[in-house]
Amino acid sequence: MTLVPNIPVPKLDLWVDVDDSLAGMADATSHLPDHPTWQLWFGTWLQELAPTASPISSYELSLRFVDDDAIRQLNAAYRHQDKSTDVLAFAAQEAHMPGAQAIYQEIPLPLGDVIISVETAQRQRHDDDFSLTQELAWLAAHGFLHLLGWDHPDETSLKAMLDKQSHLLGQVNLIVRQDEH
Repeated sequence: MTLVPNIPVPKLDLWVDVDDSLAGMADATSHLPDHPTWQLWFGTWLQELAPTASPISSYELSLRFVDDDAIRQLNAAYRHQDKSTDVLAFAAQEAHMPGAQAIYQEIPLPLGDVIISVETAQRQRHDDDFSLTQELAWLAAHGFLHLLGWDHPDETSLKAMLDKQSHLLGQVNLIVRQDEH
């Protein structure tokens, strides 16, 4: 019999914020999944993806919901594209920080921020069978993969990333057909 090393289940500290700019979108924001749901989904995805960056298998992440204007401003400031987009991911670990390994022996490793435009997500829904929740989860999974180092500079890597997103949504019972995205 082969012994499998004891791999700890990753821990995730998640912050979820709904921007004040969405106050006028009560119809959409009332359908946003609650914090415990997002915690469950990201926790499931983290366990599935099994990153090894944190020596104590502990991570933190923020998820923020904004309107098109707020995401356009961020997109212009950080990506030099003055237009709204559906999701932005800002990784916290892109630069080397001296002494980081010692620090993260005791505290969660920050992955970064995922920012989603609820307005764009609402427009991108394909039909009445495709819920806002599914679209938001799709975008959250996409941003999460970016924080973990995934990218899509070409068609092959884009297909691999979209396939992984579909798999992640399947893990939390939010099946999305690949041809819808």
